Amino acid sequence: MMALIFGACKQEARYTMQAPEIDSVKALLAASASGDYEGQRPFYAENAQIFINATKENPITVDQMIEGQKSEMGDFSQISVTVEDDAIEMVTTDNGEKWVNCWGTWKATHTASGKSFEIPFHETFQFVDGKIVKDHGYWDNSTIMSAMMEYEAAQKAAADTVPAM
Repeated sequence: MMALIFGACKQEARYTMQAPEIDSVKALLAASASGDYEGQRPFYAENAQIFINATKENPITVDQMIEGQKSEMGDFSQISVTVEDDAIEMVTTDNGEKWVNCWGTWKATHTASGKSFEIPFHETFQFVDGKIVKDHGYWDNSTIMSAMMEYEAAQKAAADTVPAM
């Protein structure tokens, strides 16, 4: 009888800052920052949907995410991702969904120009059976895009300059 009473009163934690899923997100972000793009694949379910600055109508696959990272990160060095321990959490929704939320800073140097960037980001991951099934990432790329356009314009202007004879 006592077991039934205590069992009925036991509730699953709805919020935590320590969970295997949190450890998975930390390892995933470390793999990404180190350039181990294929090392990210095991964290995702086979049919995971990834929304990088995208609406729910425009998901990409893990393969597309990895190819995009390979293409985009090739222009950068000294890449790091920092997520403080108090900026990562796991919540269980009323529907029993498990989500890991994190807020951090991505830092890198544009190799050609030497310009450094610090970009704050938010990413949230839904887990099912220990694998990520949805990944929503949000950050503002505008400072990087502006700097790269300025760099390319300066390179073009320098190439177009004809020395006086």
